[in-house]
Amino acid sequence: MARPIESGIEIGLAAAVVAIDGLSPQILVAGSERGELAGLPSGSFDPLAHRTLEIGLRAFVTEQSGLGLGYVEQLYTFADRGRIVDPETEAHVISIGYLALTRFADGRSVLPKGARFRPWYAFFPWEDWREGRPAILDAQILPALFDWALDAASEKAEGDKRPLRRIERLRFAFGATPDSPKPLAWDEEKVLDRYELLYEAGILEEARRDGRPAALARSSLPVLGEPMRFDHRRILATAMGRLRGKLKYRPVVFELLAPTFTLTALQKTVEAISGRHLHTQNFRRVVENAALVEPTGETATTGGRPAALFRFRREVVQERPAPGLKVGVR
Repeated sequence: MARPIESGIEIGLAAAVVAIDGLSPQILVAGSERGELAGLPSGSFDPLAHRTLEIGLRAFVTEQSGLGLGYVEQLYTFADRGRIVDPETEAHVISIGYLALTRFADGRSVLPKGARFRPWYAFFPWEDWREGRPAILDAQILPALFDWALDAASEKAEGDKRPLRRIERLRFAFGATPDSPKPLAWDEEKVLDRYELLYEAGILEEARRDGRPAALARSSLPVLGEPMRFDHRRILATAMGRLRGKLKYRPVVFELLAPTFTLTALQKTVEAISGRHLHTQNFRRVVENAALVEPTGETATTGGRPAALFRFRREVVQERPAPGLKVGVR
């Protein structure tokens, strides 16, 4: 994956490249053959070839997918011991994750062999609440987490390493406890917190692959979405949470839309990213009050009566510091 330096450390760059296809947020995966785990576009930072980390990242994505990137943001540095090791060099990998946005263009078949877009909910099915509470929560996730949270002996063995008890962390991430299994509040931004809890509880395939005792102690693991290579599902969880939060105070959603769009397309895009169903009248009221869009005077045929087309009103970024869509859910 990456070239080691003398200390046995590799600096890898990985990008969660997001696009919207209809009602589905898509994530770019690259470099995997049939039967292998999907992985994010990634590569090694070479200070001699790349003047900056972002330049190196953009070069890897273009090389592996043929795509140019628009918005790019550094997410986090992942360096836990034993969490990710390059199988070719056995060096410890420090992964720097990025969130990147792109638009689908006509002729998507231009992606090179091994590069493709996959729905991000294929990797995180419990994060999609658009059609209601995901069945996987009650059928598999919460029962396993409740057993883990109530394992007093294992928690006692952890000592005072964590300020919060397991049940408190479960309530924080999932909004549920064994006494109150139906989440009272679901915070769509806590994607990484939920993933990390599942990993620590040993319920994810990545935990077994990394040799985590909690996973090895289980006779079998539930299928909780598709695993990814290396630490890439963790990076994707970070990107999902960051993008969901950023919708509320930055106009990043327009990086994913065509230059002109209907209000319905805008709402469906926000719903797809947040994983929540939005009340249409409330959503349009928020859009109007935020003054993020302006009509083009043109219409589009949508199968029914023509729908008005809008575009992003760029002046809004000079008018106030946090122009986003703070929308409620239904």
